[in-house]
Amino acid sequence: MERWAWVLALAALAGLVFFGMRRGWVNRARRQAAELPDFPVPPGDLGKELLPAATGLYVGTTRATDWQDRIAVGDIGHRANGTAHLYAAGLLLRRTGASDVWIPAESVVDARLDHKLANKVVPGAGLVVVTWRLGDQLLDTGFRGDDKTTQTDWVEAVRALAPVDDPTGHDTAGSRQEEK
Repeated sequence: MERWAWVLALAALAGLVFFGMRRGWVNRARRQAAELPDFPVPPGDLGKELLPAATGLYVGTTRATDWQDRIAVGDIGHRANGTAHLYAAGLLLRRTGASDVWIPAESVVDARLDHKLANKVVPGAGLVVVTWRLGDQLLDTGFRGDDKTTQTDWVEAVRALAPVDDPTGHDTAGSRQEEK
């Protein structure tokens, strides 16, 4: 009889832990929904792709100031397999079983290779992380491509999308491309 009591107590403790985790996720999503504007949707005409599509894993989106502060609004916080598509108008992450993530070119701030994002750590610099602006918030979105040999190309191409301030005070898209 004593063994059953221990089993029931352990099952109740596990249920309490899962309840607390679920409640924390829901509260985070509610708080972030009030703080963040709606995520952008892709335009009807995306134009020509700048790079061949890359398959891989959408790792997640976090606040740029904290690699562990995952954005939980809608299904943005859910990891999913998918493909990355780069257009002059922006970056489109098509996710399997989840909504697409669209990062307009004018919102891109920078891109880099990193080894951590959204509570996922990979060996080496295995993630393409795009820093972009949503309203007044800076976000990091990560994608782990299946083909690691093209990741540097992706970082450079996404960086080239970022508007750059010129000395006259005008934003110019693609001026990084001209610098090379």
